Amino acid sequence: MNDQTPDRYVTFLGLDCDAKADRMMDMLTARMQDSDSRWVGYFRQKLAEKERMATDNLHFVGSQINSLYSFFEELEDGPALDLLWHLEHNCC
Repeated sequence: MNDQTPDRYVTFLGLDCDAKADRMMDMLTARMQDSDSRWVGYFRQKLAEKERMATDNLHFVGSQINSLYSFFEELEDGPALDLLWHLEHNCC
């Protein structure tokens, strides 16, 4: 491979999906810290699996769409839900 390796999500070029997925993960981490939701334990387990499998954030978000929706709906987190909707419809 050369130094100019293209984004592996070729059809997503220009959408900055990786950065948006990173932002979603930051939102998830922050909300997990101040929540006693049952989803927190679930996401801790899934994040540990993500680390073991060495998957990227966009893959994680795509794999956890429904769970993420449930968590952020429970918290009534509009900005996170908006970003998640955008990721689902444009990047996953």
